[in-house]
Amino acid sequence: MNQFSNNTNDTNNTNKSYDLEERTAVFSENIIGFIKNVNKNDINRSMLQQLIRSATSIGANYCEDNASSSKKDFRNKIYICKKEANETKYWLRILVKSNPELKDQIRELWKEAHEFHLIFQKITNTLNKDKKE
Repeated sequence: MNQFSNNTNDTNNTNKSYDLEERTAVFSENIIGFIKNVNKNDINRSMLQQLIRSATSIGANYCEDNASSSKKDFRNKIYICKKEANETKYWLRILVKSNPELKDQIRELWKEAHEFHLIFQKITNTLNKDKKE
């Protein structure tokens, strides 16, 4: 349940895991929490800036996508979501090299970014299939 929801009863939210807007927002929140606890040394600083941009961009673009004005706009935003998920995976992978003690935390975040990539890939495949027909 997010802090902005009007619904105070979690049992009414049985499809929560399928609410991609909420899921991407929670992922952004988790990334922010993770970054707050990472040492901001010379090696990490730039990677963390890149990570926060790409990770939070997934949800921002998906929310914008839900308000798209055309199929072309929708397709473009979904592609951006997929690209940002891939970039997020990259930065997480690189962070493990400079922060091996965070491997388990990073692995969980990477798995979620990978799932987003798979979801958005499936959507783009469907969009491309529909475009050809």
